Amino acid sequence: MPVKVRIPTPLRKLTNGKDEVSAEGRTIKEVIDDLERQYPGLKERICEPDGRIRRFVNIYLNDEDIRFMENMDTETKDDDEVSIIPAIAGGID
Repeated sequence: MPVKVRIPTPLRKLTNGKDEVSAEGRTIKEVIDDLERQYPGLKERICEPDGRIRRFVNIYLNDEDIRFMENMDTETKDDDEVSIIPAIAGGID
């Protein structure tokens, strides 16, 4: 089942400049694995070696943070939208 995946600017070099790609999978984990198959190197940028999402990366399914759902086991369906959002830190002292 295809889902739309929004790619943040820092990762677009891995998707040939595309800001949006399509991926297959019944869960977020399967979607990420399909992204890695299509765009090698992407998974290591968003996941730890053990497969968990990196601390400073947020993944949303249709505007809902998957950390408050079933995390990597969150189910997807046709036409869902997955957004990969790197956390931004900093500010004024």
